[in-house]
This record gives sequence, structure tokens and C-alpha cells, in this order.
Amino acid sequence: MPAVEVPAEKWTGKVHEVTLGGSNGRKSVVVGGETSLPFLHFEGAMPNKPLIAIEVQDRNPTDWSPHLISAWGDVLADTGAWAKKAVEYGADIIALRLRSAHPEDADTGADEARKSTDKVLSAVDIPVIILGPGVAEKDNEVLVAASEVAKGQRIALGNCEEKNHRTIAASCIADGHVAIAKTPIEINLAKQLNILLCDVGLSPDSILMDPTTGALGYGIEYCYSVMERLRLAALGGDKMAAMPMFCTAGEESWRQKESKVTEGVPPSWGDHVERALSWEGITAIILLNAGADIIVLRHPETVTLVKATIDKLLAT
Repeated sequence: MPAVEVPAEKWTGKVHEVTLGGSNGRKSVVVGGETSLPFLHFEGAMPNKPLIAIEVQDRNPTDWSPHLISAWGDVLADTGAWAKKAVEYGADIIALRLRSAHPEDADTGADEARKSTDKVLSAVDIPVIILGPGVAEKDNEVLVAASEVAKGQRIALGNCEEKNHRTIAASCIADGHVAIAKTPIEINLAKQLNILLCDVGLSPDSILMDPTTGALGYGIEYCYSVMERLRLAALGGDKMAAMPMFCTAGEESWRQKESKVTEGVPPSWGDHVERALSWEGITAIILLNAGADIIVLRHPETVTLVKATIDKLLAT
């Protein structure tokens, strides 16, 4: 029987490569560079494997699931110790969320952001991402402060949105960092923000895209389709759709009822711990297959599962 030839697309475009870390003794990683859809090795190259960031916060997250709190233990009370433990659990990158800066939380400011950033940078030698509270004015305040502390260490800063992109871009240019361009899940908005960042002088190899994603069962199908369209546009030669993608799968998954509710649910939902871990793991794997280059997770067991899945996908 003659061999069957597998049809393959001939892509002309390539995803930009973005480097994090790599100076002041900090290890470096590279994401992006794909010339095919995820894991389709017969069509093109995937030179840099997707990476796992573990989320660390600048305050003890007492409102987290008991399963998450139990998994991490006492280190949750110390940001630096938490970051060190995340490295032990296999983090490629630390994603520090400055949650205390939110106006509805402790409303901390630049001084606290500097201290938290310095704690993490001093505790680990892997690349670091700093995420603000998600309020543009506060993001400006705390991310600019974090940027100054990490000057020259090539961290990534988010959220960089249309309403504050000039401030975040200026910090990235001045201090040698990467901006995480966050937009509502829509392909044209994502491209437009990338264009705006390039217009103010930020290089395409200093931009990650956060297209905004949902969790399993909460709009993941639409998120997948938008991410896939962004990747198809990039492979088709659209350089403003060709930035590597960044997704916060852990945050999205652990705030859903399937991960939180223990009572009053059908028996078919199964064991609560297994369900919660599956929700994060499946969400992450879906987003990887949609084109995510960096996935932020919360539970150590999910990190192990997702990293093993990436290795299997790369080997096939």
C-alpha cells in the first residue's frame, strides 16, 4: 500500500521571538519563533517550547481555594519564599501579581511595589513577570516603580492596555523590559494595541500579547478561535499579529464554580480536588493548542501535568 502524503500548509510568516531575563545574573528564556500552528511539526518549526509561569502574590491570598492554600502552605505569607518554592515546583518564570495595590484591596502604592519586586528578584534567578492589579491608574503607579527596581533585568510588565500603553511602553523602553499588551478577546483590538506600542517606539520583540482568555466552560471556545485567528494571521505574514501569546489560565480556572463549589452539586461532578485540578489543567492545555507561549498556573500539581503534556506534544 503506497504511503499517504500528509497535506501541509506553506506558511510565509513567523512569530516574533521575545527574550526575558538574561542579564545581571538572571537566566534567560525565549518564547515565540513558530513557523506553524502549535505542535504541527510536519508544517514548520517550533524552536522554543511553551513555558510555565507560576503565580506569586504580594499578599497572602486568604480567599484562595483551600486546596491551593494547602498545596503551598506557609510560604504564602512570604513573597520571596513563595517564589523560591515555585522554582522548586518547576516554574520557568515567576509571575508576581501586585494584588495589594488594587483600590478595593489594601490600595498600596509604589513603595510596596518596589519592596515586593525586589524580594522576588533577590529570591530567584529565573525570569520574572510583574502584573499590576488591573486598574489602569494603579498599574501605571506600581508597574513604573517595579520597572525601575528591575532596570536592565528584562522583566515583563502587565497590564499594558490602550488607556495606559504610553506609560508602560515608556518604562519598558527606558529600563529594557517587555510589555504585556492586554486587550478584550478580539483580533483587531489586539493588533491595534501592538501597532500603538510600536508607534511609540517599542520593538516588536519586546511585546507579548494577552488576548484575554476564559476557563473551560466559560467562553474557552471563543477564546480559542480568536487566538487561532491571531496565529493564522501571524503565519500569513501579519507582523502586528505575530507577538507571542500570554495566558493566565490559573486565575481564570480557580475562580469558576467548578473549582470552588463543594456542596449542592451533582454526584457526576466527581471529587472536588480532582475536578479543580482538571479544570486548570484542561484549560491550560486547550490554550497551549490555541497558540499560548506562556501559561500562568497556580497549583503545583497542574504545573507537573501541563509540563509533561508539553513534552509529549513536542515529541510527537
